[in-house]
Amino acid sequence: MIEMNIPGRKTVKLQNLVIDVEGTLTRDGGFIDPLYRPLTNLKDRLTLHLLTPNAYSQQDRLDIRLGIKAVRIRRGENEAAQKLAYIEQLGAANTVAIGQGADDADMLAAAIIGICVLGPEGAAGVTLRAADIIVADASAALALFHNPLRIVNLLRT
Repeated sequence: MIEMNIPGRKTVKLQNLVIDVEGTLTRDGGFIDPLYRPLTNLKDRLTLHLLTPNAYSQQDRLDIRLGIKAVRIRRGENEAAQKLAYIEQLGAANTVAIGQGADDADMLAAAIIGICVLGPEGAAGVTLRAADIIVADASAALALFHNPLRIVNLLRT
């Protein structure tokens, strides 16, 4: 768990990190290698949840590499609603979400903290507007959890 006292907000106790895989952790279906260590180093503080429609059929290999079984969402069947339902099932009050696609906007808005990744593939405008934090890439998003004071500084009012 990562606990933060954010001035102007209540104390946040993060237990879950939900990450959209495609476009956030991958580029054109391939895992962005520099993300491996910062992602796996979070396992001792947060429960990691990866969500994917597995459009590139590469997720099985990524699951083995990361030691995490990603949740497969049904491709083309209102992916945004499936992701939102997943956040709600976990408990939005202790869940942070990271994504960049239009289908990630609702889960970012629902999570206690939503982080939009711009990345090389860009980000959907609706997702930018739904996020609490916007970062240049997934590496910057993961770095926030290794130094949570950055999150506090960004979100304090």
